[in-house]
Amino acid sequence: MQTRAAVLYEMGLPEPYAESQPLKIKQLELDDPKREEVLLSIKAIGLCHSDLSVINGSRSRPMPMVLGHEAAGEIVKLGEGVTDFQVGDHVVCTFVPSCGKCLSCKEGRPSLCENGAKSNEEGEMLSGGKRLHSSDREINHHLGISGFAEYAVVSTHSIVKVDPTVSFEQIALFGCAVTTGVGAVVNTAKIEPGSSVAVIGLGGIGLNAIMGAKLAGALKIIDVDINPEKFKLAKELGATNCYDSTAENIKNTIKETVNGGADYVFETAGAVPAMELAYKITKRGGTTTTTGLPHPQDEFSFPQVTLAAEERTVKGSYVGSCVPQRDVPHYVELFKQGSLPVHKLLSDTITLDEINKGFDLLSKGEVARIVVKI
Repeated sequence: MQTRAAVLYEMGLPEPYAESQPLKIKQLELDDPKREEVLLSIKAIGLCHSDLSVINGSRSRPMPMVLGHEAAGEIVKLGEGVTDFQVGDHVVCTFVPSCGKCLSCKEGRPSLCENGAKSNEEGEMLSGGKRLHSSDREINHHLGISGFAEYAVVSTHSIVKVDPTVSFEQIALFGCAVTTGVGAVVNTAKIEPGSSVAVIGLGGIGLNAIMGAKLAGALKIIDVDINPEKFKLAKELGATNCYDSTAENIKNTIKETVNGGADYVFETAGAVPAMELAYKITKRGGTTTTTGLPHPQDEFSFPQVTLAAEERTVKGSYVGSCVPQRDVPHYVELFKQGSLPVHKLLSDTITLDEINKGFDLLSKGEVARIVVKI
């Protein structure tokens, strides 16, 4: 069948993207789903920094590629051997397919699936190969999803069935922003009630980390960003103190607020200066967790002696260390109960034809989450 899709042919084109047009809207051929795959009618998909990092070239991927991973849609066709899903099911996509067979999966850490990571790096489906084609070449898949399209073939190991009463534009955010931000707090760092928390970077992940910290019972939640216009929303979501990261003596100001440093600090900006600040404002005995994905050549350094002498902990969190089939339904139920007001993150909805302009807004840090409605 044919599908309209946003194809990236070349990384590193200059901003503004509304002018350079890195994403081209094309008609592509889409194969039928193979074994343990389904055909999705994509209904909504969020714009994420993981997509932007491929567009700007900081995360190298094989070209050409249809981007997009924070997607929600409806199943319209089943491949061979699919028994856990039905046509008409509403699903949200998760961007690391879990094979269930590798060591990481067997240890209960599907976000680190070895086979999923390999297929994602190669721009292929979990079972191998590609399902997207133009007239003269194959088109690579982004994180096994390639959701910037009308239709997508995805593995059943990349989707979670969700409550059909929640709108597609809201449920899409649970595929990345919610699982990564909330999961970093409750799964990776495992913060304790009554603790102090700091979040550096108020994009979609950082704002979800705020909600996760409030949900987990943090007593004080400090937020730091380069854009003070985001502070109003941060406070609505649970922040108690907000600081401009460019302010003079910001490190000392924050440490004074929480008596020497925060118990848990989350770096969600994906930038070395943000990580350096995160480590500096973490208290003795505290934990610094990063969800950011900076350029692979960027390096972060700190005084090694502090790890032992101050009993520090530094953690990385990928996909919020989540188990999608367990966590996504829980988070959706918390949203329905009002404990995770994810709907407040939705800055705007756009069409597929407006996608380059949307990435300009994301790159400037002017939005929490933009969703493409298909």
